Amino acid sequence: MGVRKDLKQAKRRTDLAARHRIDLVRDERTGTVREASAAPMVAAPTTGSTADLPYTNAAETPDEVILRRRAEDGTWHPITAAAFAAEVTATAKGLIAAGLEQGGRVAVMSRTRYEWTVLDFAIWAAGGQTVPVYATSSAAQVDWIVRDSGARLVVTETPDNTATVTTGTAAHPQPPRILTLDEGAMAQLAALGRDLPDEEVTKRRTALTPDTTATICYTSGTTGRPKGCVLTHANLHNEAANVVELLHPIFKEVTGQTASTLLFLPLAHIMGRALQIGCLMARIEIGHFPSIRPDELRPVLREFRPTFLVGVPYLFERIHATGRATAEKMGRAASFDRAHRIGVRFAEAYLEKFLAAGGKAAKGPGPSLYAAWALYDLLVYRRIRKELGGRMRYAISGGSPLDRDLSLFFYAAGIIVYEGYGLTETTSAATLVPPLAPRPGTVGLPVPGTAVRIADDGEVLVKGGVVFGAYWNNPAATEAVLSSDDWFATGDLGALDDDGYLTITGRKKDIIVTSGGKNVAPSVLEDRLRSRAPVGQCMVVGDNRPFVAALITLAPDSVAHWLAVRGMPADTPMSEVIGDPRMRADVQRAVDHANAAVSRAESIRAFTLVEGEFTEDNGQLTPSLKVKRHAVREAYAAEIEALYSK
Repeated sequence: MGVRKDLKQAKRRTDLAARHRIDLVRDERTGTVREASAAPMVAAPTTGSTADLPYTNAAETPDEVILRRRAEDGTWHPITAAAFAAEVTATAKGLIAAGLEQGGRVAVMSRTRYEWTVLDFAIWAAGGQTVPVYATSSAAQVDWIVRDSGARLVVTETPDNTATVTTGTAAHPQPPRILTLDEGAMAQLAALGRDLPDEEVTKRRTALTPDTTATICYTSGTTGRPKGCVLTHANLHNEAANVVELLHPIFKEVTGQTASTLLFLPLAHIMGRALQIGCLMARIEIGHFPSIRPDELRPVLREFRPTFLVGVPYLFERIHATGRATAEKMGRAASFDRAHRIGVRFAEAYLEKFLAAGGKAAKGPGPSLYAAWALYDLLVYRRIRKELGGRMRYAISGGSPLDRDLSLFFYAAGIIVYEGYGLTETTSAATLVPPLAPRPGTVGLPVPGTAVRIADDGEVLVKGGVVFGAYWNNPAATEAVLSSDDWFATGDLGALDDDGYLTITGRKKDIIVTSGGKNVAPSVLEDRLRSRAPVGQCMVVGDNRPFVAALITLAPDSVAHWLAVRGMPADTPMSEVIGDPRMRADVQRAVDHANAAVSRAESIRAFTLVEGEFTEDNGQLTPSLKVKRHAVREAYAAEIEALYSK
């Protein structure tokens, strides 16, 4: 009976995987894959909107727990589908009473929290459009976003956020009305709308269509003033529904778990928004937490115990770095490093067998490698799983490429990290590594309903129901990136392999051309550098220079650990730390790891350690943790010149 059951499950998994069929178009001359596309798994909507989701859930499964809300004492309180829909309605009535018109815009400036989700669906239910604003935005950024979007109401999280909005919009002809969550905004809205009939919300909600604008999401502004991406309810549905249909049945089949996730990505970022919509579609339990900082996040992960996470490479880099730091404190740094090497080798061998690469039989890990993996599973890998809550089997990483060795390390630890690729303009993921076919080092296959093409110059083009229709109030910018046949030019460079998996090789505008004529994609080096402690942020330079070099900052937690292990005072000046030959030797090992991925002509020949960090506050990082290259070049012009004057 056991064999029959195993065979039945294997067939079921094969059938599930076969649903994601990829069509390829090859270059007639070279035979290389130039285009990959996947048919949608879920038909595009013809009626209704995302605003209907809470009400559909409440009608079909009113008592099912779909969210959990964290109290100050760390306990998680269940929110049923019926309770969530009722809160959305009460808030929507308050928004209408506060003056929100059909098609009007409401800006939300808050970290990730339960109220953000309620507000998002309430704005839609009231017929409005959400304009997310990062909680860390400056007064100047708020000024631009509120002015450009025409938002007449702003909901902030804290009094400090309110002060920023007040300052930023003081010169507006009509400053917006501001409500503050920490000062009772939700109760105020409920009170404002108490006498309004529920039917007013129903009337507005049912007037929405798939083509109605749902949200105006502003880009992070790495290359200039942020642009507002106009995303419709159809864009949101096509993204969330197809990704859920691709992933959820397989995760349930393989794990047998009831899915749940902790949402900590900023909801001002489209990836966090798409995740929450997908979870509500699939009735996957969601919890919220406002910080991505690993030291703050880890205890909450142990409380909530999610089965999967969606994060950015920074999270996985810091978890790995913290694991090594803990081992070093215990005098076991060499053991952790060996566990890392064993994990990478084990995962490579296991994946080769699992995927049967090239159609050939693969041996997989041998007995000695299995034994080594089992030993380090007891000593290291299980501790990693425990730090992530103990139940997690899967994670999705996006925003920038994840170092391949890091992905393999987590695989050996029993956590498969699937990478994806997308932009605000593609409503989050345009590609995703599919379940049952992981391929570390790539960002996967087109999500169902999406096509990816490689242009003659290597630029990645995307087409499908997830692609936005326009930049708000900016037809020239729209025309520059959207072709007449609806292909979106991403600005990223990439390649498709023989099976249609996409690899991102760099950012078109970021390509460095040395004085010797060598083209260098800095992201390859930077991603690998950041994956190794004690590196914090970094930026590769070398345009019109004789060689490639790097500016490197040190992660504060890594510096604190480094000082403690060496018995040095915690308040040792940073000038002394960055000048210490031992610290430079540690950073050199990270540089060597980065250089291993490129040719000598592309490798980092020199680096300088700089005091301080690249942060949002000093204007050198975007809220999604991307380096603003022009800002860093200006701030460290003298340091860059010094690199080439030695």
